[in-house]
Amino acid sequence: MEKKRKLRIMVAKPGLDGHDRGARVIARAFRDAGYEVVYTGLHQTPEEIVEAAIQEDVDMIGLSSLAGAHNYLFARVLELLKERGADDIVVCGGGIIPDDDIPKLKALGIKEIFGPGTPLDEIVRWVEENVKPRGT
Repeated sequence: MEKKRKLRIMVAKPGLDGHDRGARVIARAFRDAGYEVVYTGLHQTPEEIVEAAIQEDVDMIGLSSLAGAHNYLFARVLELLKERGADDIVVCGGGIIPDDDIPKLKALGIKEIFGPGTPLDEIVRWVEENVKPRGT
């Protein structure tokens, strides 16, 4: 029987947002669910996030934004992934994102947005149902 490899998930904080409590909480929830987790830390550029995602061979990137620059930053990550031929990496977002922006972000290719207060088990369940190891 072939053993399925663990999902590799990157949690990233793009831009100048200095609040990472939520990102750390979700990273811990993913780790507790059995996923391999890479946390990039604060103040990452979209270029740094995409480079790290490719180097770490992640299956999903979870972007966290509370500073209001999500429309630009999330779109730029998607653009760079496409340029690098890595647009099979699932990208989700979380943080303080106005309801009006969610359909626009999804239209660009963000697969899901999780707002404040979303139960961790709901997020983990969504990942389990919607993210598969790349190349399978």
